[in-house]
Amino acid sequence: MTLVGELSEAGLRRGTPLALVLAPGHGFALAWTGGTRSIATDEPVQAIAEIGALDPRWTWWSARQTATPLVAAGVQLRSCWDLGAVGRLAHGLRRDDPAAVWAASGSLPEPPPVRPALDLLDLAGEHGEPVRRDGQLSRDWLHGRATESLPAAVEWAGLALRTQQAQERLLRTLTDPRPLPRQPPLAVLTAFAESAAALLCVELEQHGLPLDRAAATALLTAMIGSRPADAADEVSRRVQRDGRVFAAFPGPPVDLRNPAQVRVLLARVGLDLPDTRSWRLEPHAGTSPGVTELLAWRKAERIATTYGWDWLDRNVGADGRLRGAWGSADAAAGRMTAQAGLHNLPGDLRGAVLAEPGQMLVRADLGQVEPRVLAAVSGDPGLARAAREDDMYAPVAASLGCDRPTAKVAVLAAMYGQTSGTAGAALRDLDRAYPTAMAYLRSAEESGRTGQDLRTYGGRLIRLSRAPEGETESPGHGRYARNAVVQGAAAELFKAWAGTVRAELPALHGEIVLCLHDELLVQVPKAAAAEAVALLDSALQQTARWWAAGSPVRFVAEVGVGASWLTAH
Repeated sequence: MTLVGELSEAGLRRGTPLALVLAPGHGFALAWTGGTRSIATDEPVQAIAEIGALDPRWTWWSARQTATPLVAAGVQLRSCWDLGAVGRLAHGLRRDDPAAVWAASGSLPEPPPVRPALDLLDLAGEHGEPVRRDGQLSRDWLHGRATESLPAAVEWAGLALRTQQAQERLLRTLTDPRPLPRQPPLAVLTAFAESAAALLCVELEQHGLPLDRAAATALLTAMIGSRPADAADEVSRRVQRDGRVFAAFPGPPVDLRNPAQVRVLLARVGLDLPDTRSWRLEPHAGTSPGVTELLAWRKAERIATTYGWDWLDRNVGADGRLRGAWGSADAAAGRMTAQAGLHNLPGDLRGAVLAEPGQMLVRADLGQVEPRVLAAVSGDPGLARAAREDDMYAPVAASLGCDRPTAKVAVLAAMYGQTSGTAGAALRDLDRAYPTAMAYLRSAEESGRTGQDLRTYGGRLIRLSRAPEGETESPGHGRYARNAVVQGAAAELFKAWAGTVRAELPALHGEIVLCLHDELLVQVPKAAAAEAVALLDSALQQTARWWAAGSPVRFVAEVGVGASWLTAH
């Protein structure tokens, strides 16, 4: 009997959690409810791909650790449960390593991170087992012993399965805000989506974003000049860029990279501004040649220093793919993150993101997603009716008795906690027109002010009782919490949508090549472009039916097709 047949006989079915641990040089280990199995092989990829025909829910400590070599080898992995990603969701963890995830699932104190090299203090109290007497995972096992042999890998897979079961039990105890008792609870579905996003991050990191080097070279040359001959040439060009600004202002040069000195420069032409942000300068560009030159300098300087020739050489491979590290959830509201400029690529360079031969790029952007999410998660009937329209700000403006721009500012201000100026006046009208939504936001704000933890609509724990390290604004602040419940839920919806698209794209021989906040960019064969457009919309409606079940809110996506990212708008 084949391995797949044996596992099927042992009760492995579609959607069954199947813990997987790779033991390089030895094989791999599996654990599922009712059984374990180790497979000795030097080539695990083929065997794992065959097991995938049973469509289990692959369960691993981390997609980055376990899925990366499989994705690199071309294995298509469908559904999964990522213990690290779900640990962030269920327990509000800032770390996703096995030690922290295991401790949280067992209500143990968070252990210190495992150091690169163990010493005698680390090994004190260890007794050779994967779980120490205090309930924490063994530092020795965390440091590599877990994958040094197949018997150890089997034990490690068993612990992964126990952790998955503990996480799922917790998520099933959370209140489901939707009237769908016959479906898995929303928090469990969110765990599926967060896990899919973690796997998608591995795929995005491995496959990269198609970027045409010749097109990028032409664009960079037009913006910042040809590639410098050497370091001295690069310094000379920097001096020339600075000189064009100094020529438009009286007086001696200043350090243009120092905002305080730039304010001094602006004062020479009668502009006394509180800061030098671009939006503050732009209104003066029409009347001040110096400001025009300064804004042009900033654009060129950003390209030259962040997206210039060094960036192109470091991050774009010989295959014409731009690659950077990806994360499935940031520290605040759960948004996906990316490095190497993938989330901040200047608009002028998007023309270099070209579909590969025989392919097209299809871009879809969720329209007005955060106010629509607010309407759904708060259950406000008036705001939900407004969210039935293509442009929900138009009916909001009618309800508030103001113009559309003011209505948009008011709704965004409500979600971001702004209370002064025009927004402050409009907020009073929002209280009258949409009391349920405003009460929802105020409740979150009160949790922030009083330091009470809360959960997003999809079940993500937002820890407000302690300030996360590295936050510039304490999450104990009300404005943080007010926005986090909306932005966090929007991130969960986006990842659920992206996961649905990811599952369906292989039928079109397509792939997701970029996730940018509320935007998906996919590449498909030219003949499948129309089908991809339909898929992006149908996947959104399919996701919304279970994510916002019982709500009349309508979610919309603006979809475009083009040979480049720039033209797919």
